[in-house]
Order: sequence, then C-alpha cells, then structure tokens
Amino acid sequence: MISYKGTYKEVIKKIYDLEQDHIFTYWKELSDLEKESFLKELSNLDFKSLEQKKYSPLSNEFRPAPFTPLPVNSEDLIIHKEAQILGEFYLKKGKVAPLVVAGGQGTRLGFSGPKGAFPINFRAGRTLFEIQAKKIKASMKKYQTFFPWLIMTSPLNHQETVSFFQKENFFGLNPSEVFIFPQQMSPSLDQKGKFLLKTKNSLCLNPDGHGGIFGALFISGTMEFLQEKGIETISYFQIDNPLAKIIDPIFIGFHLKSKAEISSKIVKKKKANEKVGVFVEFKDKSLGVVEYSDLSQEKINLCNDKGELLFVAANIGIHLFEVSFVGKIISDPNLALPYHQAQKKVKALIKGKETNILACKKEKFIFDSFPFGRNFILETSREKEFAPIKNLEGVDSVESARKIMDVND
Repeated sequence: MISYKGTYKEVIKKIYDLEQDHIFTYWKELSDLEKESFLKELSNLDFKSLEQKKYSPLSNEFRPAPFTPLPVNSEDLIIHKEAQILGEFYLKKGKVAPLVVAGGQGTRLGFSGPKGAFPINFRAGRTLFEIQAKKIKASMKKYQTFFPWLIMTSPLNHQETVSFFQKENFFGLNPSEVFIFPQQMSPSLDQKGKFLLKTKNSLCLNPDGHGGIFGALFISGTMEFLQEKGIETISYFQIDNPLAKIIDPIFIGFHLKSKAEISSKIVKKKKANEKVGVFVEFKDKSLGVVEYSDLSQEKINLCNDKGELLFVAANIGIHLFEVSFVGKIISDPNLALPYHQAQKKVKALIKGKETNILACKKEKFIFDSFPFGRNFILETSREKEFAPIKNLEGVDSVESARKIMDVND
C-alpha cells in the first residue's frame, strides 16, 4: 500500500479495499501538489455506494401500484378540497423547500449552456429557470412565507449555473435563499469493472444521476440548513418539465394525510409502449418504479377485463420527500442506493496514452429509494403538469412543450 503523510490514509485504504489500487500506478511520478489534488478528488467519491459488490436486479414479482385517481365526482372533489386546505395551512408555516434537478446541458436542444438557461418560451423571453423562479415568487406572496430554492447542478455545469443566476440577479429572489450545489461524480469503469484514469492523477468521472441528490444535500451543507430552518418537506421536480407545480397544496395535503415519507405524482400512459417508467407494488407491499426497458412485453400489454392497461402509472419525476427520510437514507449504511450502468465512450489513460474506449457509466436513480419509505401516489393531468423537454422537435420536445404551454397560458 502506498504511504502518505497527509490526512487521506482512510481514503487510500478504501481504494485498496475496493481492489482499485491500480489508479496509483503513476504515484511516484506525481508532485506533492498533484498527489494532494488526486487524493482530494478521491475523498469526494461516494464510497458507501461503491462498496456494494453488485447491483441486485429488481424482483419480477410485482403488480400495478395503487394510486389516487383524478377526481370524477363531487365526493372526490370534496376530498381534494380538504387536502388543499390542509396543504395551504402547512405551506403558510414555511415547512416546504422546492428542489430542482438541473445538472443537464442543453446540447440536444442545440443550446450551449445549462438546460435551465434555455429560453423555452421565446414569446415571453422566459428561460426554464425563470419560469420556476416566478412560480416560487408567486407562492411566497400567496402564502406570506419564504421557500428556499434548492438547485442541484452537476460539476459539468455548476459554475455556469451560478454565473447565470448572478447575471439575472437571481430573478428577484434573495440570493441567500437560493442554494445551488453540485451532485457528486462517479468513476467510469472499464469492461472488467476497474476505475479508469483520465490523467496520471485524476479519474474519468461522470455525474452520479438524480439518485445522487441525497449525498449532495448532505455534502453541500444544505441538509443542515433545512434542519436549522425547520423545513420538513422537499418538493422535488426536474428542470426539463416547465409545467411542474412546484408548490402544490393539494399534493402536499394528500402527502400529509397519508403520513407518507415519499409522495409521487403520476400521469396515465398514453399507450402501452410509451417510454416511461411505471410505479409498481412489490411482493413485500413496498412501492417503486420499474423502467420501461425492464418491463417484459407481456406486462407492458397487460390489460384488465375492460381492456384498460394495468401498468399505467407513469413516473413523471415529481415527488415530495420528508427531510427526515432523506436523513435516514444518508445515515443508514444499509440503505445505499444501487448503481445502474450504461455504456459510453470516454478518453482514458491506457498504458500511458490517451485512448478512446467504451466505458461503463454508473448512475443512481432516485426512485430506488422509494421501497425504503411509506409512499403515496396521486394522479395528475398530463395536459396541465407534464411537458418534458428531451429533444428539439417531435415527441417530448421544445416544440411539443411550447404548444402545451400556449394552451395553459
């Protein structure tokens, strides 16, 4: 094992325990500053998740998850109204913080910069960040309280995002109430599961996915702030959905009534093969999400006696999390979220030369936390609250989102 006189002995030990010590191949060639920089990078890795030996595939024993549907009669409307009253009372107490996942770049939209800075509505000159900021300001005025805005970036767009907010004067929000923090990075692997070097003293890294939100809240100090301010509920959404209701009293009211630790909104799938994850109930009664790529064709097409799809509850990335639940995920060593792998091309240092190779990108998904807590699921209207922006044109695009926004305006 290499020796080091600094404060990183535990980090070095963990690398050896993971049998990844090949990354120290060039250690003797490094200056003291280069060694310090490398060890600092390594100390920021999520060893809790990396120490898991392998990802256990989801059980195939699951059925459609139960959810509260859209109101269809006067009795349903009364129940929704009661939830709204409860949610409004809670909001006035200042117990909620909106959190947006905004680590993506606008490359697929033909835009250079953070996706949140993309001008989605040219008619009004509004960017995705500005749309969400206006919603938060309107809610603060309505409920006469403040909602700290949490924004998770990635190290790839963090500084650009901070600079954009500074340029826009934080859209009129108090800068001390806007928390912009980066997610962690995860090592890219070769086909044998070994960490890849980018340089002699740095790893090939990629953002660790939206499931990295838990660790990022803790490492950034944001969790400590939330606890100090008495924030009890986080309202989670994704930057590429401009229709998301960031502060929704009805949703919050149902969340409180059900004593849930995690609540989620769903829309019904438009068709069997729509490429969305669906909520399911596992054999142990816990709820979770199965990605469309992990569903068998049989389950995708499964219908009831009326010919209606059974696996219909589409995940749209709108959730409520209790701060106490986030703390549980962070602190319990048995609740590390699994990594999922995808292939990507990277430039890596192989035998001393920069080489293009196919590597494994490791990410965590936020919905892998759902089976660890008490869940509630509420159906919402696709037309009013779901307009994902994945492409420039076509399905789930800038084009389709603008059409829906024009109708809602």
